[in-house]
Amino acid sequence: MDDIPGDTSGYQQLGTLADTLLEECDDDVALLAERIDRLPPPERDGLVGSDFLNAYQVFYYFFRVEPGEVERERLILIPGSELQYGIRINEIELFELIVAVVDKKPIVVVSDGDRILARYSGRNAYTAAQEYITSAL
Repeated sequence: MDDIPGDTSGYQQLGTLADTLLEECDDDVALLAERIDRLPPPERDGLVGSDFLNAYQVFYYFFRVEPGEVERERLILIPGSELQYGIRINEIELFELIVAVVDKKPIVVVSDGDRILARYSGRNAYTAAQEYITSAL
């Protein structure tokens, strides 16, 4: 989607695409992730980095796992575009679990609130971060 400064047609097309996908998939995040996979890279990247999806839908797209109930509830309430800044999705004992999308890649960070203890990337990052926390408890 070529964007010309001041031109909102690319944004409108992305919104129409999101509406179509969300309507077709209803609340099925697995089906939505499959449909997003089929999109050309510019549309896919634009959609997962936009406000048209919530952070839960983007989380599922990248990791293909259901987060815990607390995480899911937090992610549903946040626009997907916020993942570029990192979202603290849970506190487990003394650990914070933070999810981000950096350079179109998913990142999960385990922190003690002051410093990063572990950082994982890729499709298995969420699972690896949970395993780190479990082993440290």
